Amino acid sequence: MAQRITDDQPKALPPALESMTLLVAAVIVHDRATDRVVLLQRSQNAKFAQGMWDLPVGKSEPGEPITKTAVRELHEETGMTVKPEALRVAHIIHGAWGVEAPNGFLTVVFAAHEWAGEPENREPRKHAQVCWVDAASIPESFVDTTASALHAYFRQGPQVSLDGWQS
Repeated sequence: MAQRITDDQPKALPPALESMTLLVAAVIVHDRATDRVVLLQRSQNAKFAQGMWDLPVGKSEPGEPITKTAVRELHEETGMTVKPEALRVAHIIHGAWGVEAPNGFLTVVFAAHEWAGEPENREPRKHAQVCWVDAASIPESFVDTTASALHAYFRQGPQVSLDGWQS
């Protein structure tokens, strides 16, 4: 049974809120029949990584389950639709610091092998292009963290990567 968020639920205490890690979802839409994935290229107006390639990715909204974030962000950026139950966890990235995330971020990277629609650039201010790319031809100019997750997914390698943490 899904838990509903209501106004009478306790709010996070300020010290906890200040130390919160940003929660992010990314989606690898992988057409296994043609061995292609949907990628986007960030525009020159993007908040970070201008001109670089990336997975469809975005921040979770308060009270939103991470699967809903993945479904929403994929649709907002590409017009493609996936069902939450079709998502499979492919990788987790724990970054020590990120844009809008001075206390770090946790990105849950999902893989989807079933979807509806074809990729289109639904956010032209943020993205220069959105398209299918052959798995063997992933661009080198790629956001480091999501590139690591994508390559680990293809090699069936480690499912967790750390970025920026001191050992």
